[in-house]
Amino acid sequence: MKIAILSRDPKLYSTRRLMEAVRARDHDVRVVDPLRCTMNITADRPDIHYKGETLTGLDAVIPRIGASISFYGTAVVRQFETIGIFALNSSVAIARARDKLHCLQLLARKGIGLPATGFANRPDDHQDLIDLVGGPPMIIKLLEGTQGRGVVLAETRKAAQSVIEAFRNLQAHFLVQEFVREARGTDLRCFVIGDEVIASMRRRGRADEFRANLHRGGSAERVEITEPERATAIRAAQIVGLSVSGVDILRSDRGPLVLEVNSSPGLRGIEETTKQDIAGLIAAFVEKRVLQKRAVREEARG
Repeated sequence: MKIAILSRDPKLYSTRRLMEAVRARDHDVRVVDPLRCTMNITADRPDIHYKGETLTGLDAVIPRIGASISFYGTAVVRQFETIGIFALNSSVAIARARDKLHCLQLLARKGIGLPATGFANRPDDHQDLIDLVGGPPMIIKLLEGTQGRGVVLAETRKAAQSVIEAFRNLQAHFLVQEFVREARGTDLRCFVIGDEVIASMRRRGRADEFRANLHRGGSAERVEITEPERATAIRAAQIVGLSVSGVDILRSDRGPLVLEVNSSPGLRGIEETTKQDIAGLIAAFVEKRVLQKRAVREEARG
C-alpha cells in the first residue's frame, strides 16, 4: 500500500512514529505538507498536485491537521476523499471536532455528559452567562485555543467579568464552563481507535496549574477507566465521526463529563505513559480499512 501522512513537519514525534509504524508493516509512506498541496477542483478529473507534481497511486491518507491550518487542511482532506482515497479521519469529522462549540452541541444532542457550558453574543449578557454555569469559580475558554492555551480560571465574579470583557474587546469567540471541583485538577485522555478505547491515562496539572495538559508541564499516569467512561469516550468519538481520536473526560460526582474530542491527538504522551505501540495500532487500522474498501469495490464489480 501507499500511504501519505498529512503533516507540516516530518520531525514531529507523532509523524515520525506513524512513519515507522507504516513502514514496519511493509507499506510505502511519505509525509505530505497539506499547505503545499494544490487542488484541481473539476468534475471530470479532480486531482491534487504536491510541489508541482500530481499525487497518484495513494491508498490512504492519515491527516495530522493542526488547529492553525484547519480551513485549508480540511479542504485538502476533502479533495483526497473526492478522488476516492481513504482518509483515516474524514474532513467532516475533523471540522466538527475543531469547532468546539459545534462539537459540544452535537454531544449534548445525543445525551453525552458535559460540564455546564454557556455561550453568548451580546456584551450585556455576561451576568446571565456567568449564572448559567453556577457562578465562579468557572472556566473561560477561547474556541480557537489548543493545548490549554486560551483557557482561564476565573475565581471570582469580578475576575470572570474582566476576562469576558477582554475577550469580547478582542472580538474572540469563547465558552464559559463550570469548574468541576471533584476532578481535582485531573482529566482522562482516552485514545479511541474504531469502536475501542485502546489506551488511557490520567493527566494532572502542576500544583499551581488547573489545566492538566502535558504541554503545560502536567504529569500523566496509566489508568484503568470504568465502563461508563469507556462507553462515553467511544460514543463521543462516534458522534463526531472520528475513527481515531483523543477524548478528554472529567470524573465528576454525576458521572463522566466530556471536555473535548480531538481529531489529531498527540502520540508522545500516551505512548510514553502507557508503553503501548499506539502508532502501530493506527497503522493496522488503516490497513484493515483499506482492505475492506477494496473488497467492497471488488464485490460491487461482481
